[in-house]
Amino acid sequence: MTVTDDSIPTGRGLFDRLVDDAARRLLKLPEGTTDFTITRDLRIPTRDGVELAADLYRPLDGEPIGTVLVRGPYGRGLAMALMSARPCAAHGYQVLFVSSRGTFGSGGTFVPARTEADDGQDVLFWMYKQDWYTGSFATVGASYLGFTQWALMADTPVEPAAAVVVMGPHDFARHHWGTGAFNLDMLAWSDMVAHQEEPGARNPLRRFRSARALRPVLNGLPLADVAEQHFKGAAPWYRDIVTHPDLSDPYWAPVRHRGALDKVTTPTLLIGGWQDIFLEQTIRQYTRLQEREVDVALTVGPWTHLEMATKAAGLIATQTLEWLDEHLAGREEQIRKAPVQVYVTGADQWRDLESWAPETEDLELYLAPGRTLAEEPTQGSASPMSFTFDPASPTPTVGGPLLSGGGYRNDARLAGRTDALAFTGNLLRKDIEVFGEPIVDLDHSTDNPHADLFVRLSEIDSQGRSRNVTEGYVRLDPEREAGPVVVRMRPIAHTFKAGHRIRLIIAGGSHPQFARNLGTGEDPGTGSELRPSKHTVQYDAQHPSCLVLPAVN
Repeated sequence: MTVTDDSIPTGRGLFDRLVDDAARRLLKLPEGTTDFTITRDLRIPTRDGVELAADLYRPLDGEPIGTVLVRGPYGRGLAMALMSARPCAAHGYQVLFVSSRGTFGSGGTFVPARTEADDGQDVLFWMYKQDWYTGSFATVGASYLGFTQWALMADTPVEPAAAVVVMGPHDFARHHWGTGAFNLDMLAWSDMVAHQEEPGARNPLRRFRSARALRPVLNGLPLADVAEQHFKGAAPWYRDIVTHPDLSDPYWAPVRHRGALDKVTTPTLLIGGWQDIFLEQTIRQYTRLQEREVDVALTVGPWTHLEMATKAAGLIATQTLEWLDEHLAGREEQIRKAPVQVYVTGADQWRDLESWAPETEDLELYLAPGRTLAEEPTQGSASPMSFTFDPASPTPTVGGPLLSGGGYRNDARLAGRTDALAFTGNLLRKDIEVFGEPIVDLDHSTDNPHADLFVRLSEIDSQGRSRNVTEGYVRLDPEREAGPVVVRMRPIAHTFKAGHRIRLIIAGGSHPQFARNLGTGEDPGTGSELRPSKHTVQYDAQHPSCLVLPAVN
């Protein structure tokens, strides 16, 4: 093998071997079949003269059985390579691991998501010319490293032979503004990326201090100004992102790769988590590819975004290698039992399905007097119920799909707040399996047209503990008239157990998961005036409001 610069392949040292072995045992990663070398800091030219930094992993024993491409902005160090490059290399694949421009030795300036399509093509053109290239390739990666795959597949002359996208979005804009409200996860992510190359950036104490320093930024106004003061120029992209709420704005076009779902034919394995921030995009990716009869598989577990690197790591690595073996290496043995594998929360078991979602029937539970959920709509009249959302003291986030933390939590305190309504059903006589997207159909009005709705589905166990199952969020159209409003919740596969109760929580915000609605109509990134909104929910015979669960018969 030759390379295009003076980099020299090196084998794994003792420390690397010890770490690899410890990680394999701790995270239950598959055991390797071969050792490998690493050629570090290759330089890959791009069309505008910028050079990208990359590492090349090659197995020691024999020729590689295929080439795997990994691209992302979080560095190519041991921690990142453990989740992608090293397991593949230890199983006979060669891996080209490329740092996004402006990060970890790559030239240029990092601007989230905007150059990944062009840079991906340039990496491919360079890779095709190398004498070590095997003639076909696959892409793998999680989170942003999943986005780089969609960016490449949106416009590439040669499609990958296989792709494994783990909790990765295809639409970078929709994550930020998909509900109409700004997802404040972007603040913590920008802070992490802006400082990730500083000494000690991954030190737990340093991370704790960074999280504490962000608290006043999350609570401050205007959003763009307080963040700019905090970053001091380190994350110049943040102001643009937080001040462009309109997804149809041309500003977002370069980071939206929805077209990839309509053209890609690559066999694709999608892995998501029920509490992952990108779950809805993962499900959309599967649905569209399945509609087009692309070879696609889906695995969804009970994980948050960061748990892909801990609780889910072993399963992800195993399924990734199985997918590569079948579709890149061309091994005939098919190990996967079903196209769709989902973890059914509540029942705490994996379920194999032919497709997502299975056939269901709507189970309607109606909001009723006494803050209850009933199987039949209320007869006659019932006094409406109201609550007030005050952006000066916003309803807090309790668990849920967050970039860091979150997940399943006891949300009894949220249900008991005065700025929320909670409706609780009777004891269930039998298990109810719900697969798909629950819907809340409310007869709803506000005294302020600038308002948000947060709805949550929870389960109360036999000891009275309340735990979140799924939720939905929407910024209401200020031009809408009072009346029915439908809020779709995030998909679930969940069993509500006999002897438990179903609970619906309604509020006007979830902060700091989402930026609070200021209540004034000002630009959400630059506004600072606050005005509360009083929400009223009707649920009498003339104005029924209900929770609709897609229940398996």
